Amino acid sequence: MSKQLGKRLVKFISGLRKPLDRGHRELITASCVAVCILLVRSLGLFQSLELAALDQLFRLRPYEPPEERITIVAIDEASLRQVGSWPIPDRVIAELLQKLKAANPRAIGLDIYRDLPVETGYENLLKTYKSMPNLIGIEQLANNKNTGVLPSPVLNQLKQVGFNNVVYDADGKIRRSLLYWHINNQAHESFALKLALVYLKTSGITPQSAATKAEYLQLGKAVFTRFQANDGGYVRADAQGYQILSNFPKPRCPDSSPESCSYRQVLMRDVLADKIPKEWFSDRIVLIGSTAPSLQDFVFVPQSSRMMGAAQPITGIELQAHFIHELIAAALEGRPLLKVWPTFWEYLWIFGWSYLGAVTAWRIRHPTRSLIVIVVCCLLLMLSAYLAFLFGWWIPIAPSLLTFGSSAIWITRSLAYMQEELKRSKEFLHQVINTIPDPIFVKNEEHQWIVLNEAYCRLIGYPNQLLTEKSDYDFFPKHEADVFRQQDEIVLQTQHTQESEEEFTDAYGVTHLIATKRSFHKDAAGNYFLVGVIRDITMRKQREEQLQRKADELSRSNNELKRKEDHLRYLAYHDPLTGLSNRKFFMEQLHESLDWAANNNLLLGLLFIDLDGFKQVNDTLGHELGDRLLVTVGQRLSNCLRGSDTVSRLGGDEFTVIVRAIPNIQVAAKVAEKILGTITEPIVLDGYTTTVSASIGISIYPLNSCDTDSLIKHADTAMYRAKNQGKNRYEFA
Repeated sequence: MSKQLGKRLVKFISGLRKPLDRGHRELITASCVAVCILLVRSLGLFQSLELAALDQLFRLRPYEPPEERITIVAIDEASLRQVGSWPIPDRVIAELLQKLKAANPRAIGLDIYRDLPVETGYENLLKTYKSMPNLIGIEQLANNKNTGVLPSPVLNQLKQVGFNNVVYDADGKIRRSLLYWHINNQAHESFALKLALVYLKTSGITPQSAATKAEYLQLGKAVFTRFQANDGGYVRADAQGYQILSNFPKPRCPDSSPESCSYRQVLMRDVLADKIPKEWFSDRIVLIGSTAPSLQDFVFVPQSSRMMGAAQPITGIELQAHFIHELIAAALEGRPLLKVWPTFWEYLWIFGWSYLGAVTAWRIRHPTRSLIVIVVCCLLLMLSAYLAFLFGWWIPIAPSLLTFGSSAIWITRSLAYMQEELKRSKEFLHQVINTIPDPIFVKNEEHQWIVLNEAYCRLIGYPNQLLTEKSDYDFFPKHEADVFRQQDEIVLQTQHTQESEEEFTDAYGVTHLIATKRSFHKDAAGNYFLVGVIRDITMRKQREEQLQRKADELSRSNNELKRKEDHLRYLAYHDPLTGLSNRKFFMEQLHESLDWAANNNLLLGLLFIDLDGFKQVNDTLGHELGDRLLVTVGQRLSNCLRGSDTVSRLGGDEFTVIVRAIPNIQVAAKVAEKILGTITEPIVLDGYTTTVSASIGISIYPLNSCDTDSLIKHADTAMYRAKNQGKNRYEFA
C-alpha cells in the first residue's frame, strides 16, 4: 500500500510541474504539503492529536441545562459500610427496588452484576424482578462465554437485560457508544439503549429504519449513523458492532454545584431510609450503580481531559447516564449527534487551509504582518471547528493546522531564497543592459521597474532613482498605462515573446510612438522578469499614415466610380418608372432563353400583354395617377410569376413575360389566367377605385417560331386578336 501511495505522490508532483512553470507557486506548495500531511494522516500518526483536540472541544463546550430525566442511586463507601458486605445481599437489592418501584419511575437500570444468589433474600429478589417490567439488568458480552459475565437468569428470560460493554480508544478513553452487538447471529442491545427505549416507548417512539439507509437506527427525530473505521480522526479503528460517535452531554448539576456531578445523585442508604422525595424518581430513569472508590468502577471520557493537571475519571454509572441522555435528547428534542464529513470534504478542507497558508505567506511578504495574519487564521480555524462542533460536526483541526503552518513556512523559506537570487539577478541585468544603446526596461511580477538602462531614462525624461520600484501608472496617463499593463500581462501569462506598437507621453509632454519587444525570463530561484526593448517609430508612423491617407482617397474614388457605373448599368437595363426590366434587357433575356430551351429541348412561352382601358384612366385621372397604376400593375405581375420568369415593360402599357422551361402549352395558359385575375383586381389611387384588364397574346417556342422577332410578332398578333374578341382574355398564336 505504501508503494502505491509513493507512486501516486510522484505522479501527482510530476503533473504539477507545468503549472509550477506558470507561476502557481501557492497552489503547488499547498498541494504538496496537503498530500504529505494526508499520507502521514492515513498512517494514523495524527490520531492521538485529533482525539486530543476533540477532547478539548468537549471540555470547552458550554454547560447544558440540568438533565431532570435521570436520577442516579449511588452505592458509595458509606452505603457499603452500612450494608456490611460486598456484593450487596439480595434482600437489600430487593428492598431498594421495591422502594423505587413505589415512586413510579419510568425505567430502572440496575448496573450491578447479579448472575448468582448473594446471601439471603434471593427468592424475594426474584419476585421483585418479575413484578417490574421496566427494570433492566446488565451483562458483559464476550465472544468466549467463559470471559463474559452472565445476566440474571430471570431478567434474561424476561428479555430485560442489556450489555454494558464499552469501546476503549488507544489512550484508554471512551468516545464511542456501542448500541448493538451480534454474537452467533443473535442481536444484543446495550444497557443504555434498552433503558432509552423503555423511556421513549411511553412517548410513542420505537426503533425504526432510517429513511436514507435501512440499516441505520432512527428514534424519533434522530438518525444514529453507524461509526466507520476511518471516521473523523480515527484510522483503522475497531468498528465491530453498531457503534456511534458519542456527543457526550455536559449538563449542569441540579443543585448547581460547579462540576461536582452531572446528574442528580442520591445515596443508596438515604433511599433505604426513605429520606429522598419520591418526585425525584417519579416518571424518570433511575440508575443504580457504584460510585465507591474501592470498587474501581471508573472510566475516562473526553471531558476528563484537563489543560493542566491529571485527567479526572467518571464513574461507570455516570457513563451510562451520559449514553442514555444522548439517546433520549436526540430522539425527543433533536439534540445534535456527533457527525463527520465525507472523506472528500475532509481532504478539501485540509487542502483549503494548506492553500490559505501558502497564499498568506506569499501575498503579504512582511514578517510582522504575516505572523499576525497567521495567528488570526489559526484562531479562526479553531473557532470554526468549535462552532461546527456545537452543531454536532467533528472536522479536522490538527491536520489543518499542520498544513496551514507547513505551507506558510515553506513559502517563507522560498521567499528568502528568491530575494537573494533576485538581488544577484538585478546586478547582472544592470551590467548587461547598460551596454545596449536601445532603451531597455526590466519589470518584476508586480509590474514594477527593477532595472533600467540610461537610454530608457533619457527617452522618458526621468532619472533612474525616481523610476526604480515604481510602475507605469506613476508616470504615464492612465490610458497609456492600461495598454502597457495589458501587454505585460500577456507575456507574463503565456511566457512567450510579444511585439507591439504603443504610444507614451514623456516627462516634457511629448507623445512618442514606440515598438516594444517584450520577453519572459526566469532565474534559478523562480523569480520572473519581463524584459522590454524599445524603438522610437514616431517618424516612420507619420510617413505610414500619409501613405494610408492617400490610399484611402484612391479607394474612395474607385468606390464612387463603381457606384456610378452600377447605377448607369441599372438605368440601361431597367424601366425608370416601374423598375421592371426594359426592352433591351428583355431582348437579351429572350435570346439567352431561346438558346437554353434549344439546348435542353424544352418549350418556352412568350406572353405579350396590353392593358385594356388604360387610356381612359389617363384621360380621366391624369398622367400621374396613370403612372402609379402602371407601377401597381408591374408589382402585381412580378408577384404572381415564378422566380425563373422574366417580366418586362416595353413602353406605355405594354408588358412581356418570358415563361421558361414549360412542359406543355397549358402551363402558359395557366400563367395567363393568373395574370388576368391579378390585373383585374380593383386598384385604389388617391381615393379613386379603378379597374383595368389586359389582353394577352401567347406564342410558344418552337411551335410558333424559332427566332426572337417572329416569336414577338406572333405574340403581338395574338394579343390584338384577344382585344378584338372582347378583351380581358388571352389567345395563342
